[in-house]
Amino acid sequence: MAKTNLWGPLAAAAGMLLAVGLVLLIMVVVEASPAEATFPGNPGKIAYQGREGTGDYEIYTIKSGGGGKVQLTDNATNDYDPSYSPDGKKIVYSGRDGATGDWEIYKINAGGGGKVQLTNNDTNDYEPSYSPSGKKIVYSGEDGPNGDTDIYTINPGGGSKFNVTDNNADEYYSSYSPSGKKIAYQGEDGPNGDWEVYTINPGGGSKFKVTDNSTNDGGGLSYSPSGKKIAYSGRDGATGDWEIYTINPGGGGKFKVTDNSTDDYYASWGSS
Repeated sequence: MAKTNLWGPLAAAAGMLLAVGLVLLIMVVVEASPAEATFPGNPGKIAYQGREGTGDYEIYTIKSGGGGKVQLTDNATNDYDPSYSPDGKKIVYSGRDGATGDWEIYKINAGGGGKVQLTNNDTNDYEPSYSPSGKKIVYSGEDGPNGDTDIYTINPGGGSKFNVTDNNADEYYSSYSPSGKKIAYQGEDGPNGDWEVYTINPGGGSKFKVTDNSTNDGGGLSYSPSGKKIAYSGRDGATGDWEIYTINPGGGGKFKVTDNSTDDYYASWGSS
């Protein structure tokens, strides 16, 4: 499965945007009650994937107020999906393995240098992010025997790879709850063929379907800092466009945050 096709049902809806330059639409959803940052060690910089001139994509950091841009990776292959460690000292990302051509998970110092390849196989791995404790990294990876994409965890130093979902359906966009006790993700609903939001224990088991309808849900999902809500992008059954929603992790309390005739994706919950 190629990197450009990893986004499940959003790939079709966002194809035009991707074709003109990988436009990332981010909507920050703010919870009404006071909340602490999920990762309070974040150093106030933003990590992102950017095109190096007219060439490949590299990982950069920049100050949240602008300026201080630093290029962390510099190679002839594409690097995507950067995510800070809770203490702000490391960044994980997915990069193409120059030798084999598949996608692997890498780690690098937030200031550059110290690059480490965490996964090393002949299948594609992408969309990594740290657990709140920093002791695990969750990501989407292709299951070699079955050919589908599952949710995996791995140690930050590599090793102890674990298939959390382990089934014949595709799963993407994994996100740890602030407590670290649950992982939310977008999963393929076998009976209906659409995409829904699910939660599961990091050790596997206790899979729970949070949304249950005939439209696609779950793209670019994010827990609130309190863990009491999940924000996600879902298709509006009436209009067919994509909107930002919130819902209780246990199901219920669904609320449409955006309501317009354009597509909205990739919700990311702020800390205040």
